[in-house]
Amino acid sequence: MTANPWSPSPRTHEPMEIGAPVRDSSAWDPDALRGTDAWVYQLSEPEIEEIHDAVAAAEARGGEIMEITRGSFALPGLAPALADIKAEIRDGRGMALIRGLPTENRSRRQLATAFWGLGCHLGTAKSQNARGHLLGHVLDLAGKGFKTPKVRGYMNGSALEFHTDRTDILSLCCLAPAKSGGEHRIASSPAAYNAMLEQRPDLVRELTFDFYRTRNGEIPVGETKPYIRQPVFSAKDGYFTGRSSGTKVMQAQDLPGVPKLTPAQLEANALYLKLAQEFSLDMELRAGDITYVNCHVTLHARTDFDDWPEPGRKRHLMRLWLNDTEAQRPLVESVAREVNAGVVVDGMAYKTPLEPVVEGERDLV
Repeated sequence: MTANPWSPSPRTHEPMEIGAPVRDSSAWDPDALRGTDAWVYQLSEPEIEEIHDAVAAAEARGGEIMEITRGSFALPGLAPALADIKAEIRDGRGMALIRGLPTENRSRRQLATAFWGLGCHLGTAKSQNARGHLLGHVLDLAGKGFKTPKVRGYMNGSALEFHTDRTDILSLCCLAPAKSGGEHRIASSPAAYNAMLEQRPDLVRELTFDFYRTRNGEIPVGETKPYIRQPVFSAKDGYFTGRSSGTKVMQAQDLPGVPKLTPAQLEANALYLKLAQEFSLDMELRAGDITYVNCHVTLHARTDFDDWPEPGRKRHLMRLWLNDTEAQRPLVESVAREVNAGVVVDGMAYKTPLEPVVEGERDLV
């Protein structure tokens, strides 16, 4: 069995406000981590057997995957490690990877059950789209380079720019990697903020504006606006939050009633994305890898990829949006409202689909 390289950060934190640097473990330096797997937790054989036993117990009970809870997916031996991983995501670097979950000779349902059950120990799943999907699928459904407002980036094979998802913790489980490319790229938003503060403090202030962001047509019950408004940089109770500044902000520019971005705002957005790239680290995704990133302090992206021609070999990730319901990071109201709710629209029913069902562009939403 491969040695476990897991080495958590000191999990230090100094209170801050916008205009002052972030001095805590979430502002990690990629150069200090390259050549190491400090963020990787390697499962042991007993831990794998414990996960398999919990999956078997869930199968014996029957029912939907979304009915599985932390209490019903018992992992007494692994639980202390999962608590440590959760603490690292919440108070440390803001990212972690669990490696070693076997995928060979395991059914899709067994893998989804394991992924869901482990996720229950880190947070509570919420809907990722207007169809009520608590379990999502990331793969090239639309064709490389094919994009419309209803075809999101995770549905094709093109590269994705740095962004954050509408949740506390984004989790991905790799069922199959691409033929080439498709690396999971991450960056510390506090580190990018600190660099911008040194280089262009005037542009830091530009990113405290409540930017208009498209809702992609997913408008909550009781609301009518096709956008939400949030700052890119904010601080609450001494804790920094860095959100995305790219695609959804630019798409909102075409919505009625949304003012055009100023030259200074455009410059600030461009510099933030440039710095994210400079402070990025690539995570190699192997079959069975499960990643977790804290979306309040971690930007993520994906490199362009070429897929296998055989349908059964195509790059395929499962996805969870998890809320940290035990001790959520202090957030300004506009961010907290969005990440706590998930996607909730009129008439929606929650589902945990094992396969993506594509009948047309509408089904890609």
